[in-house]
Amino acid sequence: MLNAYAEVQGAAAGQASNPIISFLPIVLIFVIFYFLLIKPQKKAQEEHKNMISALKKNDEVITSGGIHGTIVNVKETSVILKIDDNVKIEIQKTTIGTIKKSRQS
Repeated sequence: MLNAYAEVQGAAAGQASNPIISFLPIVLIFVIFYFLLIKPQKKAQEEHKNMISALKKNDEVITSGGIHGTIVNVKETSVILKIDDNVKIEIQKTTIGTIKKSRQS
């Protein structure tokens, strides 16, 4: 009986002695999350940042709220959009979702 108890304790001590193997699934999950979620999100943010910095007058844009308009004036953090005849609004640059057409001035 005493011999069987010693074998059980020895087996339990052998399993706990290698912490790298116990953390391997967590590390593997983090690597998968990085390549499937974090890296593509950073790439999309960088592309949006580049698009925002390249805005110029007469670009036709669509805001994240769905407003279609033409850029009349570009300011430091905002743009003036012409959405209809005699209707202009000022919006933040970060709310621009896509550029429909890029026209030359």
